Amino acid sequence: MTTTDPHVITLLSRAGCHLCDDAREVIARVATDLGVRWEELDITSNDSHLREYWDKVPVTLIDGEERLRAALTR
Repeated sequence: MTTTDPHVITLLSRAGCHLCDDAREVIARVATDLGVRWEELDITSNDSHLREYWDKVPVTLIDGEERLRAALTR
């Protein structure tokens, strides 16, 4: 199934994070099923991301936003 929706899933992760490994598998499966592009960013390659997300990874962004968190905390 391929969608024309330009959504992008971004996984923020870091090496040695076993939860990131689990999240990667789920995201890859869902993205493939829905025809959505996904990418992975290592937080250690960006000082700002490193400070903000070190103890929060894995973090999943949809189009650059933490939509899941926003949807569940409204």
